[in-house]
Amino acid sequence: MYDQSDPRARLAASAAQPSALAFVGADFGLFYESEPQLARDGARTWITRGQNFLVAYSEAEPGAVLERHDQTDEYVLLLPDRETGARIVDPDGTSHDVPGFSLVILPPGDTRITLPDGGRASRIFSTRSDDLNALCSNADSYAERHPNIPPFEPWPAPRDGFRVRIYSLDVPKQPGRFGRIFRCTTLMVNYLDPQEGPRDTTKLSPHHHDDFEQGSLALDGSYMHHLRWPWTTDLSVWRDDEHARCLSPSLCVIPPPAIHTSRGLESGLNQLVDIFSPPRTDFSLQDGWVLNADEYPMPGEGTAN
Repeated sequence: MYDQSDPRARLAASAAQPSALAFVGADFGLFYESEPQLARDGARTWITRGQNFLVAYSEAEPGAVLERHDQTDEYVLLLPDRETGARIVDPDGTSHDVPGFSLVILPPGDTRITLPDGGRASRIFSTRSDDLNALCSNADSYAERHPNIPPFEPWPAPRDGFRVRIYSLDVPKQPGRFGRIFRCTTLMVNYLDPQEGPRDTTKLSPHHHDDFEQGSLALDGSYMHHLRWPWTTDLSVWRDDEHARCLSPSLCVIPPPAIHTSRGLESGLNQLVDIFSPPRTDFSLQDGWVLNADEYPMPGEGTAN
């Protein structure tokens, strides 16, 4: 259910009654009130996962290093602050200077990220790296596979091969386009348009996803995540509504088919980033929504230029 001013109102509606028969609750990573899972190389890093993705949020001292060795697939780096740039060394040993306020897709293999001036950085991975999965604050939540989510399948390789890809987040808002969406083989990341002040409570967007989860990464401000699970014929699986107030930085992982909507609460900037793994087909089919769609084919399109 979307207000008609919401670009998502054009999407095909999901089934009115979700078919799922088993439910799980939302997961939360409240980075602001917990100890980091890693503290090394000048960075403190909090890690929380969903079924198919995980977020590693870091607060770094000047010169801090974030490394991955033998990374199995692509991952995303978010640099949300204009004053926080990075230097990336790719698997070939080539250096790339990245300005702040950027989204970067990094290739599989060995990569090294240095933050010369320190600051905030978020890395988003698939959950195909067991070493990262084991570090997650909520690893026990995924001791068994969550229901309603099919097995992960990556999307096709980029048309011109794997490499470091740097995108500015300085993308003007455009009528009819929803946020600032980028995709790769493993992830879709929507750096939503900034919300200044509290969200209009007459224009919320309660909706559900049949078979994929959503990660909502709060980088600024605070959010109330409203969640409701459908009723089925089996009373034993019913769940109470949840209204979770999360400050930033934090991650809320919303399982299907929970009905959900989130609203920014603060008088200043409220900044949310939505995460999906693998990429969403419905968003990808909307003309102009995925800003790097020409680089990454959809399933069935192949990789030929």
